[in-house]
Amino acid sequence: MMGTLYLVATPIGNMGDLSPRAKEILESADLIAAEDTRVTGALLKKLGIEKKLVSYYEHNAAMRSSLLIRHLEDGETIALVSDAGTPAISDPGEDIVEECIRRGIEVIPVPGPCAFVCALTVSGFSTKRFSFIGFLPAKQNERKKELESIKHREETLIFYEAPHRLLKTLSDMCEVFGEERKVSVSREITKKFEEHIRGSLSQVLTHFETNPVKGEFVIVAEGGTKEESNLNQLSLEEHLDFYLEQGITQKDAIKKIALDRNLPKREVYAHFHKE
Repeated sequence: MMGTLYLVATPIGNMGDLSPRAKEILESADLIAAEDTRVTGALLKKLGIEKKLVSYYEHNAAMRSSLLIRHLEDGETIALVSDAGTPAISDPGEDIVEECIRRGIEVIPVPGPCAFVCALTVSGFSTKRFSFIGFLPAKQNERKKELESIKHREETLIFYEAPHRLLKTLSDMCEVFGEERKVSVSREITKKFEEHIRGSLSQVLTHFETNPVKGEFVIVAEGGTKEESNLNQLSLEEHLDFYLEQGITQKDAIKKIALDRNLPKREVYAHFHKE
């Protein structure tokens, strides 16, 4: 008989958020696969649980997956955990889940804390439709390219970001989304210094330029308007009028049109300055 893989959500800060069921699964599992065995070891110590731990993270996932699958096929129960929150979101857990499903091994979620869901619910933006983007690329040109590809989406957009890249990402969002796009940035959710900063991108960027950038961050961006999502269907002249009517100078409007349409600025400039 096949074993079962449990996806166990663990606290993202406040220990009180660990459910009794999650503790029960951790106590009864034959093996716990952890993103960082030191972090999970400290959690288990607080809970008074002694259990065999196996590391399972991005750089050893391919090798460890086969080992974990063998244990599951031998009928053992495995609890998969990340350092904090719900596993298989922005971590390699999704790979072993896929493999288990392919092999007919049962996968069961044990619900609990999830940073992006918490940040979304307190953002004040629409929760009817949203897209979880996760971490953007570390390289600026790739990051801006991805932002360009999603900037006109009408649903709420959610991102994870590390502290050392927060200012760069907010700056790129200002350039690509526009300084007035509304965002909510949450940090240290459920912890002592929990904070939720809301406002325009330019306001939030200014805040973090003048305050310490510490902790793990979730950026929630308001979706674009239906009018904005249809900009690329306009003629260049109509596109220009859209921005001019907002009081934007022609020079800045041309920059925005070039970004919107992923065109060289000189090409757009040349179109409006034909001799």
